[in-house]
Amino acid sequence: MAGLSQDWEPVVIRKKAPTAAARKDEKAVNAARRAGAEIETVRKATAGSNRAASSSTTLNTRKLDEDTENLSHEKVPTELKKAIMQARQDKKLTQSQLAQLINEKPQIIQEYESGKAIPNQQIISKLERALGAKLRGKK
Repeated sequence: MAGLSQDWEPVVIRKKAPTAAARKDEKAVNAARRAGAEIETVRKATAGSNRAASSSTTLNTRKLDEDTENLSHEKVPTELKKAIMQARQDKKLTQSQLAQLINEKPQIIQEYESGKAIPNQQIISKLERALGAKLRGKK
């Protein structure tokens, strides 16, 4: 045990230095003022205003204003909706019965018959099979 000795030197543990964000914190600035330290304040060019955001939106707004193209999706043609209605009534089916036959929601049949649906070739072919009538190609 003669070779073992204890080291009694003090160990000092320090906190990390404050980060840049912490130094700019309102509390830290006020504490520095009270202590009499010199404080430098710099105002940024666009601080407190929304200039940068508004300048880019004016370009987009102008493009939208100049764009006169009328965009709308394709809807069910009048001939198709009349053909679906006629074939369904000939088979004495309700919209919900027809929807059940083709494994779709009744709302889809309503949309097709009212002309609000976006034409889907798969659904139209299901309707043709269920009704036994050719719905496409009558143009």
